[in-house]
Amino acid sequence: MPKSTLLNSRMKKYAYCDAQEIYQDIPTTTDGLPLEQVEVMRELYGENQLAGRKSDTLWYRFRRAFVNPFTIILIVLAIVSFITDVLLPADFSENMTTVVIICVMILISGTIRLVQELRAKNASDQLERLIHANVTVKRGGVLVDIPAENLVVGDLVFLSAGDRIPADLRLVKTQDLFISQAAITGESEILEKSSRTNLYSEQLPLTQLDNLAFMATTVISGRGEGVVLAVGKDTLYGNFIHPDSDGSTAFQKGAGSIAWVLLRFMAILVPVVFLASGITKGNWVESFVFALSVAVGLTPEMLPMVITACLAKGSLSLSKKQTIVRNINAMQGFGSMDVLCMDKTGTLTNENILLEYYMDVLGNEDAKALRLAYLNSCYHSGVHNPIDNAILACRTMPEQETAYTALTERYEKADEIPFDYQRKFVSTLVVDPSGAHELIVKGDIRQIFSRCGFVEYQNGILPIGENGFDNVAAVVDEMLEDGMKVIAVARKSLGAQSTITLADEHDLVLVGYLAFFDAPKKSAAESVSALQKLQVRPKILTGDRAEIAVSICRRVGISVDRVLTGSEINQLSDEQLRSVVERADVFADLTPGQKVRILAALRENGHTIGFLGDGMNDIPALCEADVGISVDTAVDAAKDIADVVLLQKDLTVLEQGILEGRKTFANMLKYIKITASSNFGNILSIVCASAVLPFLPMTAIQLLLLNLLYDALCIILPWDNVDVEDTVTPRAWSGETLGRFMRSFGPISSVFDILTFLFLYFVLCPALCGGSTYTQLTDPTLRLHYVALFQTGWFLESMWTQVLILHLLRTKKVSFLQSRASNPVQFVTLAGIIAFTFLTVTPFAAVLGLTRLPLQYFGFLMLMVLLYMLSTTIAKRIYQKRYQELI
Repeated sequence: MPKSTLLNSRMKKYAYCDAQEIYQDIPTTTDGLPLEQVEVMRELYGENQLAGRKSDTLWYRFRRAFVNPFTIILIVLAIVSFITDVLLPADFSENMTTVVIICVMILISGTIRLVQELRAKNASDQLERLIHANVTVKRGGVLVDIPAENLVVGDLVFLSAGDRIPADLRLVKTQDLFISQAAITGESEILEKSSRTNLYSEQLPLTQLDNLAFMATTVISGRGEGVVLAVGKDTLYGNFIHPDSDGSTAFQKGAGSIAWVLLRFMAILVPVVFLASGITKGNWVESFVFALSVAVGLTPEMLPMVITACLAKGSLSLSKKQTIVRNINAMQGFGSMDVLCMDKTGTLTNENILLEYYMDVLGNEDAKALRLAYLNSCYHSGVHNPIDNAILACRTMPEQETAYTALTERYEKADEIPFDYQRKFVSTLVVDPSGAHELIVKGDIRQIFSRCGFVEYQNGILPIGENGFDNVAAVVDEMLEDGMKVIAVARKSLGAQSTITLADEHDLVLVGYLAFFDAPKKSAAESVSALQKLQVRPKILTGDRAEIAVSICRRVGISVDRVLTGSEINQLSDEQLRSVVERADVFADLTPGQKVRILAALRENGHTIGFLGDGMNDIPALCEADVGISVDTAVDAAKDIADVVLLQKDLTVLEQGILEGRKTFANMLKYIKITASSNFGNILSIVCASAVLPFLPMTAIQLLLLNLLYDALCIILPWDNVDVEDTVTPRAWSGETLGRFMRSFGPISSVFDILTFLFLYFVLCPALCGGSTYTQLTDPTLRLHYVALFQTGWFLESMWTQVLILHLLRTKKVSFLQSRASNPVQFVTLAGIIAFTFLTVTPFAAVLGLTRLPLQYFGFLMLMVLLYMLSTTIAKRIYQKRYQELI
């Protein structure tokens, strides 16, 4: 039976059992799991970790480092070389070199990638500790806080508002417990949970059973206790969430388009090389090996490693700027993000808001509304928001602490109905010493007024007239237009009734209003302007009223020409919404589900979306965005899902992240485009040479070694400088622009390769081999020397031009004069040219089929390099003028 079926069966079984049966069956007790049983349960049911999380295993890192399409080609080459050079010849001892070198290439490239992978993992693990969550459990009768991953089946877990549920639980005790299951269902509805034994039909889905709570869901309000039934990969969340899965993100889609372009070039050129070499040389086995090496030579062999190095370097740089990158691929998302969606509270405005006015229904100062709101905020068990904090802070007002302390001593909590995004208010039932129960409601003005039948004024209760809401608007509209946040306070006497339901939230008495000043941050306008200069369009998605959002946005420079409310969004089809979201920058009065619709519409329009959120209601939107961004003060569930966590909720920090992402992306594109175009030019040269030369212009092992040495130098590219001009616009992967770049610059190198071929074949090699060309020579030794001279000459010319072209094409400006590479890049590339040139005079050169060249060749080489750089500079200007971009 599948594991998921077993899990469903076990969860449903306990949903229909009472608590005592569960205690006996697991076994555990009301005092929690006995200490001696902890390790037993861990052995029996496993760790509370998502074992499918690839990045958590050394084996996955090792496999990803050594097993990829490029190393597979090298392995095939090694096998073919072993067969042709070792098994088939009679005397094979001297021919083992090719196999050894290919294996060394695999080992070096894989090891470099593995080291980078492990560094990235260690950095991620260290950063993860900053947002690590503990959970309260009772073990052996003692309450202790332990890391969530240390939970085992049978543990008794204690829950409170704001907690992220750490495992699948059977609830055994609840008090006004409301939970958001958005992380597993995507639905924004908040559900009330209970501990009673389920009596419904067993056909109900697990998520609809109200005495079960699931990993990754979030406690909105209330308290509860639950027995752990499943941990880690056995949980409902663990069965379908794969944090490192290769989903179809903007990053993978773009990388796929790059790979597809390279494959198409390979599919055309490799067969041509194979046929040309086989026909002209007559050795089809050697031609096959050479064609495979061409495939490797065309493809940037260390592309995965260079991308990983760029992303890891960028993420570590951001960690020093109060930004934790939890998903390393999010660095690319930062670079290509062109729309940033966010709430205004804490981002454009200060995290803490101030209570400005408390008034009666006519706008006169009246402390009664404040006292009722204080009791509501004090006693509701949901997560306290900035409004609650501002209300509770009133007890610190001069000479008020005693009064508010006495107020809480006089009234006790009896029941509550927590806030949800349909009602938009919270209800609390309190009781005084005489036993009289009072329902207190505070929240959205329209929603509360729609449930009011009366108003209270000067201790009198009056019925609401026909134009009642016009009177409300006359009092609050001016404050809303000034950017204040205004809520309503209402009450209802319930006598001896000790519990409340939704039906009780009618015929309320409107008592008054509270107004709060939500001032923009000093840095908000400047940060918004900086984002707009970076061509990132900020869009505000808020649950506040449109008037408040418009006032704040107008002050900080966000366009308010088109404002869309949640009620208007509900009237639009998905196709209509896709059109409207392009014109509007302010979306107000939203539910969590409506935020998701907006993000989905923007993604459908081709945008790369970032979303900044920190509450439970933001979880579905964080999942939908290309880059989910949260803050370290957010609820655990939001931090767990986010790709990026900010240690400071400020757009200035995000601006730095975007710039770092674009620098990272620019350096990746440098490697991909420059290397691919240079390799393409080399392969074109090989096609031409293979068709006319009586020998291979370069052996398979020389071509592979050239590719490996060049790629090894490119490891330094993540540390290159990036011109300011390359960070002012969003960047995106594009197979189309890669193909265009290859076709534009690759053939230039082929022209100079062919000139080098002509010089080597008709001038240098004959001059050093008795004045004869290859076909005129009869001495096998001279022929071998002729070939070695030719291949060494092209090896050096190809290496010099490939390395130097990095400096030319890395910038739109004039290289070396207007824009220089970073010191590490300059040093490594210069050292590489010297080292690889020196290689041809070492004893190892003979093993590779290379030989020493006379000094006069280097004079020709310098001339070719200078002409090549001049030609490329001219081509670069033409390319930029035509396409308005380079890298």
